[in-house]
Amino acid sequence: MTSIEQQLIKLKIIPVIAINNLDDVIPLGRTLIQNGLPCAEITFRTDFAAQAIQKLRTTYPDILIGAGTVLTIKQVDDAVEAGADFIVSPGFNPKTVQYCLDNNVTIIPGINNPSLVEQAMDFGLKTLKFFPAEPSGGTAMLKALSAVYPVKFMPTGGITIDNIDDYLSLDSVLACGGTWMAPSKLIDQGCWQEIGELVRQACLKLS
Repeated sequence: MTSIEQQLIKLKIIPVIAINNLDDVIPLGRTLIQNGLPCAEITFRTDFAAQAIQKLRTTYPDILIGAGTVLTIKQVDDAVEAGADFIVSPGFNPKTVQYCLDNNVTIIPGINNPSLVEQAMDFGLKTLKFFPAEPSGGTAMLKALSAVYPVKFMPTGGITIDNIDDYLSLDSVLACGGTWMAPSKLIDQGCWQEIGELVRQACLKLS
């Protein structure tokens, strides 16, 4: 098991974040750390992703940073250069996966069916993103996959404060990703206190 996987197991919950304004990165990072989740998956859904990762890494060197919604090899390079610890993709792209493996970059690609799990295992991968989790069958699908395949999953997509316990109770679930703790609307409005409360509520699920 890699050190990244060990950190994810310890954290259990990974805030998935889209940054629309670079000025929000530092207060957001501070809010996450102060309220018990020193980690973030910064998605490449906005033009500021790489810059946000770089700014977060420079200001908070010890925070665990994932680069999410990575679709291309160029985005892999941009994310790694900016300081991302690992790559997360919504689907399974063999070219992107092989590039990451060739360059010793940790990647957690997305799967949601047995065939994709087997493709990932052919590449030697043992930790996979289950996405979109709820539309793909949720915990019932994960139980079915886990009964057959010796891999760990990081479910994301439709996970909330109300159902995360169901996912984390599964031995095959390493950690869960979710947007509910730091939604873009609250980030854009600078609602750091409200985000902090959502993060604290999430952490209480782990106690």
